[in-house]
Amino acid sequence: MNDTMFAREFAKELESELPATLKCLERIPPELFGWKPHEKSMELGYLALLCAEIPQWIIHIIRQPEIDFATYQHNTASKTQDLVDHFKNNVAGAKEALLNVKEGALAETFYLKANGQELLKSSKREQVEMCINHMVHHRGQLTVYMRLNDIAVPSIYGPSADDKSFMS
Repeated sequence: MNDTMFAREFAKELESELPATLKCLERIPPELFGWKPHEKSMELGYLALLCAEIPQWIIHIIRQPEIDFATYQHNTASKTQDLVDHFKNNVAGAKEALLNVKEGALAETFYLKANGQELLKSSKREQVEMCINHMVHHRGQLTVYMRLNDIAVPSIYGPSADDKSFMS
């Protein structure tokens, strides 16, 4: 599959993951942003922000040759709507970037770095492909955090115990 076909299909896949991620983010109360289940775990607010931010990585991967953790600018959120808006803006930007991919652009090398030190090197296509998996992984973590805080977990790929519309 060529780059433009891949990018169009990937944009569709990103769009298909949007409703479930949005339903999760809309339920995260700001008073729990600092909560974490274990001292080694991420805070709930950071995890939610990560889910909202990953589509932005797609934009960056397509348009830039690298992401360096030392200089990458993370957004901040002080309220739930900030998470929702950030996610919606990032998905829109990612879809726009994907739909404008030129043939051969995704074969270029992409680098993930920390303070200039190379951590990972692969094609931009491989990195874009990993973004949805990465977002879905963290969304799964987010649903566990939600459950531990008695926040209703939405239906994602099928009914959840909290989704009464699926209950008989």
